[in-house]
Amino acid sequence: MNKPEELISLLVGNKLITAEQLAEIKKRPEYNGDPEEALVKSGLVEIEDLTKLKSKVYNLNYRSLIGVKIPDQVLNLIPAEVAENYKIVCFEVAKGKMKVGMVDPENFKAVEAIDFLAKEESLQPEYFLISAPSLEAALKHYKTLGKEVSKALKIKEEEDILDRANKKINREEVEEITKSAPVSKIVSVIIRHAVEGRASDIHIEPMQNESRVRYRIDGILHNSLVLPKSVHGAIIGRIKVLANLKLDETRMPQDGRIRVNINNKQIDLGISILPLVNEEKAVMRILDLTRGAPTLEELGFMGIGLKVIKKSLEKTDGMFLITGPTGSGKSTTLFSILTGLNKEGINISTLEDPVEYFIKGVNQSQVRPEIGFTFASGLRSLLRQDPDVVMVGEIRDNETAELGIHASLTGHFVLSTLHTNDALGAIPRLLDMAVEPFLLGSTLNIVLAQRLGRKICEYCKAEYKLPDDIIIDIKKELAVTPPAVIEEMMPNLDFKKIKFYKGKGCARCGGTGYTGRIALAEVLDVNDKIKEIIANSKNNLKPDDLVKDQNFFTMKQDGIIKVLLGLTTMEEVLRTIHI
Repeated sequence: MNKPEELISLLVGNKLITAEQLAEIKKRPEYNGDPEEALVKSGLVEIEDLTKLKSKVYNLNYRSLIGVKIPDQVLNLIPAEVAENYKIVCFEVAKGKMKVGMVDPENFKAVEAIDFLAKEESLQPEYFLISAPSLEAALKHYKTLGKEVSKALKIKEEEDILDRANKKINREEVEEITKSAPVSKIVSVIIRHAVEGRASDIHIEPMQNESRVRYRIDGILHNSLVLPKSVHGAIIGRIKVLANLKLDETRMPQDGRIRVNINNKQIDLGISILPLVNEEKAVMRILDLTRGAPTLEELGFMGIGLKVIKKSLEKTDGMFLITGPTGSGKSTTLFSILTGLNKEGINISTLEDPVEYFIKGVNQSQVRPEIGFTFASGLRSLLRQDPDVVMVGEIRDNETAELGIHASLTGHFVLSTLHTNDALGAIPRLLDMAVEPFLLGSTLNIVLAQRLGRKICEYCKAEYKLPDDIIIDIKKELAVTPPAVIEEMMPNLDFKKIKFYKGKGCARCGGTGYTGRIALAEVLDVNDKIKEIIANSKNNLKPDDLVKDQNFFTMKQDGIIKVLLGLTTMEEVLRTIHI
């Protein structure tokens, strides 16, 4: 006897229906083959009674959620989109168990989703059968970003709050206003939803007639919320209060930090306030302090490039440069490298602007150009602190570049970043800063250039066909990629059986087809031949020369290899690298 037949047998055995009533329902024109739905619609069986019996058939506990108040932190363990899509809801967490109600006990994808989410929270899932009305009641508890903010806005007149916040009153009074006002709730909701949505940055920006909130998720900005323009000033004021910034300073940029606890996670927010024409814009960079440093492998480095990086990190002097535009993951790569170098017998000192990641055991300094504490002046002082490893956040001028070079010459291992488009561009950029070629050739060990591409969501990954012209371009790039690189990263590559993948979009990736990001990188090993070329400053370095010398491969070629490995898409490679 299958499960539906077993359920019908129980219904008849418990005298909730008769065999005649069931036969009559099946004869009706509107009958669609689902006896459960037909019995409920006919009014012969109450849906909760039906669900109770069904729980016995599937050996699950029954639970009604109608009228039950579910705490927000419990409910939000399963995102609203996932709950709605899979017809599941978390209603209780106790003793390391996550109690989840499900409508369809045969939906194995729902079970997979629950197992995944429970594992993320280090909880044990416990399944209960609930009715469709129970699910509907629970789904109403989900407070979307817009609903929560709308409720907060109704508590008090926004104009009144704004007027009071703009008056020349002392800081204690303003703090009291922002704590009691709905704007406090709005700011906390915006931050919480950003953290739960895996955002890296929050943008709160004034528009002509409104205030717009956008989240950057996997490198892409998404519109999340539109607020009344009248509340914008109060929101900026609340952020300033939390970050301990000057409330009455609206003409100059300000930077600060906020630390919050969300879902038992310590979250650091780097705050940047920028004056615009008539209003101020706030950007909050989100850093999850509970997550440890990722390894280079986890960031996406692999093959020959990874070996060159690890070999360079074994050296005790010289310069290690990372290049790329803002948002290309340079700070995260440095964080990973410094964490790996951080040992008891090594003194590591850094100069950063701002300090993004805090690393236990590393001496980290925040430069303050407004009082004369710059990268250059700080580096002079740092070298008197007996460091083994020095990290300078960015080489911006000739003075910092020269000091970094001289630090490398005097037995220090120097890490820094530079803004160039590729690895080869770092050398002429430093020479343009009037660094002596023979000194640069003597100290530079490695240049790593990188971008970040979005990773394909593993839960909705599917094979698809690329246009012929793109496939031709891919084959051309692979033809000039060093064979040793292809052999190491894709030993079984068959050009006749090339496959491409993309994410179709699902609840776990928010319909984007992507989850997380991966580094697309090129690594220039500054070996003896390259050092000689730099010292002579007569020849321009070209990728073709490097291919013969050190199996050099470009970011685009690295991206294409990761496309063929099913890690990202060709669209992401072309979008990210712009070549």
